[in-house]
Amino acid sequence: MPPTPRSFSHIGLSVPDVDAAVKFYAEVLGFYVIMAPTDVVEDDSDIGIMCTDVFGPAWKKLRIAHMATADRVGIELFQFEGNHTPENNLDYRRTGTFHFCVQDPDVEGLVEKIVAHGGKQRMPIRYYYPGEKPYRMVYVEDPFGIVFEIYSHSYELTYSSGAYS
Repeated sequence: MPPTPRSFSHIGLSVPDVDAAVKFYAEVLGFYVIMAPTDVVEDDSDIGIMCTDVFGPAWKKLRIAHMATADRVGIELFQFEGNHTPENNLDYRRTGTFHFCVQDPDVEGLVEKIVAHGGKQRMPIRYYYPGEKPYRMVYVEDPFGIVFEIYSHSYELTYSSGAYS
């Protein structure tokens, strides 16, 4: 028997300035703050030990904030010492996550807002079914170099008709 599909809980993003990232994601994407930016240090506290388990020794300190989307998916923002944006911030050939996606029926308006707040539009807005359905998508990036995608319609609707045929 195949496993039951799991729900998506959250995604963790590394940013150079967690306070600025919280402001951007709240003002532009409407994510709400669950836990305001907080300092965490490498010590013997429960959270300190948990972070050492994940990051290894000598991570020293970080700032973290927790946000959520309208459909209760968490956005965990981390600010680490020495954070840097790689030269190629869309290294799609590297194993790992290379983007996430949000949904908004006003793709054009959201792109304008992202650009007005220091982000970038990486490509023209495209239709999956030109002349047939209004399903649109575009890749953008936040002011910190994190690439993400915007869909006009749900993932299931977009792909249920075979978007690549």
